[in-house]
Amino acid sequence: MSLSCSVGTDISRAARLLKRGKLVAIPTETVYGLAAHAFHPEAVRAIYTAKGCPSNNPLILHTDHPERLPDWGMVLPPLAEELAREFSPGPLTFVIPASRRVISEVNGGQAGVAVRFPAHPLALELLQQLDFPLVAPSANPSGYMSPTRAGHVLEGLGDRIDYILDGGPCAIGLESTILSFLEPQPVLLRHGGVPLELIEERIGTVRLHPSLWKEAASIDQHRLQEAPGMLSRHYAPRCPLQIGDPRERSGKYPGEKLARIFFCLPTGPLPERSWVLSPEGSMGEAARNLFHVLRLAEQTDPDRIIVEPFPDEGIGRALNDRLRRAAFERTGAEPNVFTSPPVPLSPRPARAAAR
Repeated sequence: MSLSCSVGTDISRAARLLKRGKLVAIPTETVYGLAAHAFHPEAVRAIYTAKGCPSNNPLILHTDHPERLPDWGMVLPPLAEELAREFSPGPLTFVIPASRRVISEVNGGQAGVAVRFPAHPLALELLQQLDFPLVAPSANPSGYMSPTRAGHVLEGLGDRIDYILDGGPCAIGLESTILSFLEPQPVLLRHGGVPLELIEERIGTVRLHPSLWKEAASIDQHRLQEAPGMLSRHYAPRCPLQIGDPRERSGKYPGEKLARIFFCLPTGPLPERSWVLSPEGSMGEAARNLFHVLRLAEQTDPDRIIVEPFPDEGIGRALNDRLRRAAFERTGAEPNVFTSPPVPLSPRPARAAAR
């Protein structure tokens, strides 16, 4: 494959390309995004073509500060504004009423549009040079593992885009949390970099979208989605992924070449082709390493990757969500992830409404 695009740190060059309707991969604190001019229909359509994804998956508007939104006819609702004061810039996305400036290529003509304010210094400096927002879905082929380094983007999309702005490894390594504010009670659409517990501490209980329930194994892959990352199968390597204890499950696949990924350092020697996401058991460190280590495991050409699940709390909810979707079987049969008891979806304690 010809890797035709260049990689660098030239923010002015990235801005010039984006103003001309070109595609530029940009770093954020979550994952690398494939950026385009959000009000340029051809540029937005080029994203879907480059990623090879259907246009029923809406995109997120990126800008540097909530104060820019009124320039395009939008404002954050009060509860969203309260969270933005605490978590923005950062890995939290707000679905708010869309204005007429939002083109259908971005949100499919829905009443709402997703917006966020990334925390990466290069992304912020770039956005400050632009008088329009960017859309920036993950810079990877559709359904594949998200890129957390410039090299990941080059491998997956290097012959389809115009420039990669290299900001080093992503600090968080997981996509943003997405909350919808289109109803009186906020709705969590995607677990991500801001844990649910921290959100509810500030605004009270939020409702979980059915796609996040353990029983909601499959949703219509062809209908217009409410937000990115909601498809049943997503974030997946090219080989089967199984969730469970990498040691216990190894005996279930005799004759298979297995790759094993542990959350923290296990007792005893590591089996062949094993990786540890965080020797000390830090979920933040595990999140930063997950997609990169999955790529390393995939490069060994295994028949199957077995990944240890995470404690289902804090950012562990987002990590388990990514694993569940990566493990989902395309046949629609019972997905192997839900046969793995170590991924508990514990009942959520009731919380008092925020005052």
